[in-house]
Amino acid sequence: MLLSRLLRFLLPWFLVIFLMVFLWKKCKPEWLQEKPKVEVTHNTVLTKIEQLGKLELVRYNFKDVVEYKKDIMFLPDSRSVLIVAGEAVGCLDLQKIKSQDLVFEGDSTLIVYLPKPEICYSKVDHSKSKILLMENTYFRDAEMVDDAYKYAEKNIARSANHSGILRQTEINAGKVLKPMLESFSGRKVILRKQEDKLRLLPRKKE
Repeated sequence: MLLSRLLRFLLPWFLVIFLMVFLWKKCKPEWLQEKPKVEVTHNTVLTKIEQLGKLELVRYNFKDVVEYKKDIMFLPDSRSVLIVAGEAVGCLDLQKIKSQDLVFEGDSTLIVYLPKPEICYSKVDHSKSKILLMENTYFRDAEMVDDAYKYAEKNIARSANHSGILRQTEINAGKVLKPMLESFSGRKVILRKQEDKLRLLPRKKE
């Protein structure tokens, strides 16, 4: 009997307290409401980029006939002719991207300022190259061949440059790097050049 009276007395109070808590959560002022959590992915993205290092984006293959001459005092010029096969690889050095090159806009966009594309390396493929002619080498065949290959290696880099390897590297960066960074960050990624960012900086007054 006493328990029944106690329950009848407390039940209205329980209902009133429950109703007050419900209304408080629904109608409390904005400044008292919990702010949404903001997830910062800046360091994560930068760490992933640093782990990638130099990202190879395009490879140009070359095959050429190289004629190499060397002047010898009082003697006919030394001459070698080679068929040279080689390759040049265009890449981006992602370790040059610093924290200030990652600009977060709002909650959904990441702007990445990329370094200039470069030729990572150019090299001769000796297995596909061969010597056609050695003339007036004066018992210095090995030296002549070595010099000719060194010249050919430099020429591969020049030819790759003239063939637009850097521009192609830049184009491929958009195709390869953009989806990769969007996967890392969970944001829409816009790629821009670091040199464009420098142009936007205010100039110092002289």
